[in-house]
Amino acid sequence: MSDVSPSLLTALAQVDRAHGLTERMQALPLEQFQKLLERITGEFQHFLKAIELINDETLETLLEQILEAFTLKIGQLLNADRTTIFLVDREKEQLWSKVAQGADGELIEIRVPLRAGIAGQVAVTGECLNIPDAYEHPLFNPEVDRQTGYRTRTILCMPVLSMSGQVVAVVQLLNKQSDAPFDAQDERLFGEFAKSIGIILESCNSFYIAARNQRGVSALLKATSSLGQSLDLEKTLRVVMTEARILMQADRSTLFLLDRESNELWSKVAKADGETLLEIRIPADRGIVGFVASTGQSLNVPNAYEDPRFDSTVDRQTGYRTRTILCMPVYNSEGKLIGVTQLINKLQGTFNASDEKFMQAFNIQAGVALENAQLFERVLLEKQYQKDILQSLSDAVISTNTKGEVVTINEAALRLLGCGAPKQESAQSDRSRQNHERQEHQAWQQRLSGQLVWEVVPIDHLQMRLHDSLTYGAKHYVPEQTLNLGNSPFWQQFESQGHQPIEHSINLTVNPLTNPEGQVRGGLIVLEDISQEKRMKATMYRYMTPSVAERVITLGENALLGGERKEVTILFSDIRGYTSLTEKMEAAAVVSLLNHYFETMVEAVFNFEGTLDKFIGDALMAVFGAPLPIENHAWKAVQSALDMRRRLAELNRARTQAGNPPLRIGIGISSGEVVSGSIGSQRLMNYTVIGDGVDVSSRLEGTTKEYGCDIILSEYTYRLCADKIWARELDRIRVKGKTKPVLIYELLGDRRSPLDTNTQEFLHFYQAGRTAYSNGCFGQAIDYFRHAKRLRSFDPATELYLQRSQKHLTNPSAAWEAG
Repeated sequence: MSDVSPSLLTALAQVDRAHGLTERMQALPLEQFQKLLERITGEFQHFLKAIELINDETLETLLEQILEAFTLKIGQLLNADRTTIFLVDREKEQLWSKVAQGADGELIEIRVPLRAGIAGQVAVTGECLNIPDAYEHPLFNPEVDRQTGYRTRTILCMPVLSMSGQVVAVVQLLNKQSDAPFDAQDERLFGEFAKSIGIILESCNSFYIAARNQRGVSALLKATSSLGQSLDLEKTLRVVMTEARILMQADRSTLFLLDRESNELWSKVAKADGETLLEIRIPADRGIVGFVASTGQSLNVPNAYEDPRFDSTVDRQTGYRTRTILCMPVYNSEGKLIGVTQLINKLQGTFNASDEKFMQAFNIQAGVALENAQLFERVLLEKQYQKDILQSLSDAVISTNTKGEVVTINEAALRLLGCGAPKQESAQSDRSRQNHERQEHQAWQQRLSGQLVWEVVPIDHLQMRLHDSLTYGAKHYVPEQTLNLGNSPFWQQFESQGHQPIEHSINLTVNPLTNPEGQVRGGLIVLEDISQEKRMKATMYRYMTPSVAERVITLGENALLGGERKEVTILFSDIRGYTSLTEKMEAAAVVSLLNHYFETMVEAVFNFEGTLDKFIGDALMAVFGAPLPIENHAWKAVQSALDMRRRLAELNRARTQAGNPPLRIGIGISSGEVVSGSIGSQRLMNYTVIGDGVDVSSRLEGTTKEYGCDIILSEYTYRLCADKIWARELDRIRVKGKTKPVLIYELLGDRRSPLDTNTQEFLHFYQAGRTAYSNGCFGQAIDYFRHAKRLRSFDPATELYLQRSQKHLTNPSAAWEAG
């Protein structure tokens, strides 16, 4: 053991453990043992310093300084004008070096193909090249001299070998300063220190690779830790993008998720403020990321503009220059592709195989984190979905745990139990009232949560039925039960807070709630209110929106039964040619057609707070402003008519595609005073309105046929919303039973949507013709109406005035009345 090798630890590591290193150590005298300890301690200190160097962030700078110092010194020793040291990157088959550029001497990395030119020849063969005349050598590229203005005369290019004899670098010297060519003495001089340089460069490169790997592992661990701490999808996206960019030393990074339903890749990127996220979407088969998503293959693109799959549109728009791209797939735990990571522009050089390995490891962790975040988001969405369903149910629903304690209770149940907000002043806005009601409901939900359900819902034998359901999974349905809160000790404590004892007639359902394994986890109680209030409400929902019905019920029966004079707007609609359309249809088909038609038209009435008065065969009558008053009732009716027009167009598109003839309708609208109330006999009564407004709107609906349009307004409705609509004056007509003519208008559209140029020009000539006709200038009127007819060949109103004008022009004695 006294004759140890220079690398003692290496020698010790090679000792056969079977022969016993311990036994050999025991045979050493004290003096030799102390020397052995000193040698081992010294070598371990060298290892510790090497480890410190690997963890030192300045290692890359140290390598640059060594290369720069060696370059200058070699050039000085061999009297060369210019010297360059190229390191060999066999992984990418390139030669690379760092050279100073610009006035500040900033170092930039240059790379050339491994087998290109004189340096490439030396790197591949390991043989020195001493060239006395550069321009005579076939491997020399004079294009570089032409670009730089430098004149290369002589070249000495020599390999630098590692301890194993492999070329690790190439030293290229240009133009010996004495104007003489490089000679054998220069080669021998270089050979004296080439071996040492090779060992140093090989060691530096090994340290550099180890340090880079160490930084990569640290960054990967940090990224994995960050990803595992978040279940928020947007936050996870942000972490993935940031950590991936840092890990790979890239300028930009993006994670695209795959939306299989739309076959798109989407991501969220920060806007200019750095905080707000903007969602972007691209087809899942377009560009670099689309290729990776479609094939599952990774792409390492060293030059983006040379790849035909690269789309440079974004670069042109932003002024950004994409150089290098590393794009790799992300899979979930089942091996299913869920996204793609894209790194752009590595800060130094190009992405290499090590980057791909690290990114592959990173993507595995990112895939798990994203899968967890997506699963959590789906759980939250499903939870909200279930909550929304529960709250939208008209029946009261209460869920309990296995002890019978209230877990959830919907708004219908709170209303049934009298837990709604107290009545507000009528001047309070709808939004304010809704906020107040929501706050009251939330307070009651918290108050009732955890209470025993049979104390909250005092129904006979409810505790027994729930216990049976929780224990044996039994289901109970008990009709016509009495819910009386007046005798409940639980509710009596809230009487001082304004809670009123309530009695309802209800249908009771008790069911178990089970998990996927069939184990009972709680109970579900459904209370169907079958009291008179609910029956009345259900009836009213067929004629008006739920919100209007609720307010009518709040006002009591007098809101419907008592007669009352009101200012309202009446809408009449009818199907054109209904008899000829349906006479050859089967009865079932006629009923189906009407039901489909009325379903969408009634929605147009309800959407603008109208009340359905009645159906008369294929006709519909709606009232705006009764039984409850509505501000801008005329405007509401007009909007409803425009919505009917839009819905009819959609309905006709479907009918045309199915090979059926389109439907045409006429709508008449008029405003005025009516009498409203429940009218009929003791056996059958209906809420309706009667008065001049009803008669006029009914007459206008029929008049639409004469004037070839679909919606006509009376002057009374027009005056109430003239500033909101496009309309043209049609005529003055006499309504049956009235002596004074009524001015009527065709409804063209909503002023929020501008008229096209052709329509504007047509209306200009038409209105000019109407003005001339009203003034008795029939010749001038004919000219205007003819201009209008050229713009719109089929317009019954224009044709009607042409005929009238010609009649009065040829027969001046004919009766005439200003239109």
